[in-house]
Amino acid sequence: MALIVAGPLLGVAFGQVFTSLRETVKDTVSKVCQFKPILERLQSTLDRLAPMVDQMVELSEKLDLPERETKRLKEHMEEGVKLVRKCLTVRWWNYVFKFKYSSKLKDLDDEIIREIPRPVSCAVRERTEFTVGLDMTIRELKTLLLKEKVRLLLLTAPGGCGKTKLVEMLCQDEQIKVSKTPNVKVIVQNLFSHKGLQPKFEIQSEENAIDQLLQLLENIGPDPILLILDDVWQESLPEKFEFNIPNYKIIATSRIAFPRFKNFRYNLKPLNKKDAMTLFCHSAELQDESSNIPEKDIKKIVRGCGGFPLALKVIGSSLRGRCAEEWRSRLLKWPNSQFFRNSEIGLVDQLLKSLEFPNDKFFIKDCFMDLGLFPEDQRIYAAALIDMWAELYELDEDGIHAIANLQELTTLNLASLVLARKDASEVHKYYNDDFVTQHDVLRELALHQSSQEPIGQRQRLIMNISENDLPNWWREQKHQLINARLLSISTDESFSWSWCNIQAPKVEVLVLNFQTKNYTLPEFVDKMDELKVLIVTNYGFFHAELSNFQLLGSLHNLKRIRLVKVSISSLCKTLVPLKSLKKISLFMCNIGKALENCTIQVSDALPNLSEINIDYCNDLEELPVGLCDIVHLKKLNITNCHKLFALPKEIGKLVNLEVLRFRSCTDLSELPESIKCLNKLTILDISDCLSISKLPKHIGELCKLEVLNMKGCLRLRNPFPESVMNLQQLKVVVCDDERAKLWEPIKEFFTKLEVKVAEKDINLNWLPDVDETV
Repeated sequence: MALIVAGPLLGVAFGQVFTSLRETVKDTVSKVCQFKPILERLQSTLDRLAPMVDQMVELSEKLDLPERETKRLKEHMEEGVKLVRKCLTVRWWNYVFKFKYSSKLKDLDDEIIREIPRPVSCAVRERTEFTVGLDMTIRELKTLLLKEKVRLLLLTAPGGCGKTKLVEMLCQDEQIKVSKTPNVKVIVQNLFSHKGLQPKFEIQSEENAIDQLLQLLENIGPDPILLILDDVWQESLPEKFEFNIPNYKIIATSRIAFPRFKNFRYNLKPLNKKDAMTLFCHSAELQDESSNIPEKDIKKIVRGCGGFPLALKVIGSSLRGRCAEEWRSRLLKWPNSQFFRNSEIGLVDQLLKSLEFPNDKFFIKDCFMDLGLFPEDQRIYAAALIDMWAELYELDEDGIHAIANLQELTTLNLASLVLARKDASEVHKYYNDDFVTQHDVLRELALHQSSQEPIGQRQRLIMNISENDLPNWWREQKHQLINARLLSISTDESFSWSWCNIQAPKVEVLVLNFQTKNYTLPEFVDKMDELKVLIVTNYGFFHAELSNFQLLGSLHNLKRIRLVKVSISSLCKTLVPLKSLKKISLFMCNIGKALENCTIQVSDALPNLSEINIDYCNDLEELPVGLCDIVHLKKLNITNCHKLFALPKEIGKLVNLEVLRFRSCTDLSELPESIKCLNKLTILDISDCLSISKLPKHIGELCKLEVLNMKGCLRLRNPFPESVMNLQQLKVVVCDDERAKLWEPIKEFFTKLEVKVAEKDINLNWLPDVDETV
């Protein structure tokens, strides 16, 4: 993890200037004909961005937004107010001033769009986790950092003691995460992205990365800068980030007490007896004095946890609601008075002995171990797990049971489920933005539990390949037989595709994680006859080209494909029939015109496709007409594609569509009238489509529509078309206060309708990880 914290943040003043500009443009646009087109464009921009600015202002104390840049934009908007007012004084015949002012207004519009919607890299979330015993430590850390001679401070403790939680509390900000393997180039790239900037030149080497980082830090200005490097494993890494810049300091956390930092080292101690008891009782829900668990047993277990917060939370949660006999049984398995020694190895070993899944929750153990298929320190998106578990364990397609399992893991303190938007999952069973995080010690625990059998007999085979260092068993056997159902292969940016051959005929889920600009599917994939789910994720800084896609043509059981941060242009050039494919998800992919230039018709290649998810694909401008020929399609979800402005009239051909979602497609201005033909549609979601100003005239012909989400449709102000009265199956409308008023006059004519005013949900959890955002 690397995090920069710097100086004053965006505040209320910024919002006031934005509002002033917006109101000035609104008052002026109808008074000056010669500037009307550009002023209407500027007004449209300001209207669309108003909700985003409101959120930014409300989160100003949590968001790490560069004060230098927000100050510049604020000044430009102040100048914009003056400029708009000057437009009133320009005569119609004065072409010189007309051209001059129009050019300036266009530049202002472009800058506002560029600066405000730019992806914010810190996914702020509310601090809801219960913590104890860190307040004094934070004060001591701050005291050390204020000392002039302290420029680099090492915070050290074994895994599970709370180092990362401590620096999170210190900064009150979510982390930017990178691979445990110390890679200076990746760290610097992520720091640039965190500040919403691009490096001047492509970062080719470690030396070049350091040079560009120095320039970045110098440009931040005179404000104090704190750089945090979390979970450092190499003694030399922190020193590479040392620069002679005033008020610039570094905190590095590590499990290792590196000798060279002995004079500038803070050793984080385990919790004392009182704090340990408080944390354990909270995790085990023993605050109620009526508990029948003997106090001496509670004290023994707390003492046995050795003050490790992670152990106290995990073991406390595992004993929650269990009878006294089960507590005593657990104690009998721990012969020593202190079971958790002061080392991360001891912590993992003892957690293995201590963590038990009751019979009624034994399936949760499989879900816990499945989290190990994904790289350390990365978000694990719920949508990927839903795909896996639907095929592996025959869970429901909508993901309700999968989310319940993740909530159970969160309750057990074995993972942390983050529900990105409240209104999404409550009404629609929509979880594409939700994700899970996991402590690295718990991930080690999951990996350990998955690796008890010999390589060829494991149910889950998880390989992390650094550079070209393949596992010995893979190199030594040219045709290694793998019997695993789940296979995960992660490679770093140095891997050069020297795949060895393996035979994995029983693999049902294949997870491929990589960090390079080009990725070649392994040749052995085409022999995975039982493969049902393919998840390919690029964790690199740039979008990647994916090749060898034609290998999938031989996989007759492949049901689901999820691609993350890849360019799909090459896929369509080699598109092969995937007749069993039911669902395809494109997350943060480059699409462009790819789906319009395929070697064969999309509908012919994907004849049984029932669900398409397209999320955060920023270059998607028009929905390809070819998708409208996939007549078996039941769900079409397109979210956060801000450049999508047009839908084909042929969308009415999707007569089997049940769910249609265009959440946060801010440039989409209208729904085609042909959607009236979708007579099986039950859910229509146009929430946060800021440019939609009216509903289709014949929307009432959607005779089976049950849920309509129109929250945040700010331009939707006029009364609805008369045909709305025909939506007699409508059960739920989700909207904001202003749209709710439009329903008031007609609500009584519906027998089942509930109009839900969405709560204001101020968070940025829905934004992708910084290392996934370019």
